[in-house]
Amino acid sequence: QVRVVESGGGLVQPGGSLRLSCVASGSGFSIYTMAWYRQAPGKQRELVAAISNSGSTNYADSVKGRFTISRDNAKNTVYLQMNSLKPEDTAVYYCNVKVPLSYWGQGTQVTVSS
Repeated sequence: QVRVVESGGGLVQPGGSLRLSCVASGSGFSIYTMAWYRQAPGKQRELVAAISNSGSTNYADSVKGRFTISRDNAKNTVYLQMNSLKPEDTAVYYCNVKVPLSYWGQGTQVTVSS
């Protein structure tokens, strides 16, 4: 069993920055892909960014150039640095870890508002 816990959400003004963190814990697993998804009210959950165990990344077009995903394999941790935040980035952000079974965190709220 793998436990996934996100942190770092909150309220920020447009143009501001936030850094999300996600830690995977448990025993006897090797992490493949780590990713961030988000779900806004009334919308489907969508992929924001993903990073493989070799460091390859991919981003949603809407966040390219503003968000950066990174990971620390020694700590089983993935980060999402979010800059130049916009109101449309408001959502619950979920961490997903593939080991290769897929595990989700409980989500962390990000609200971008003045």
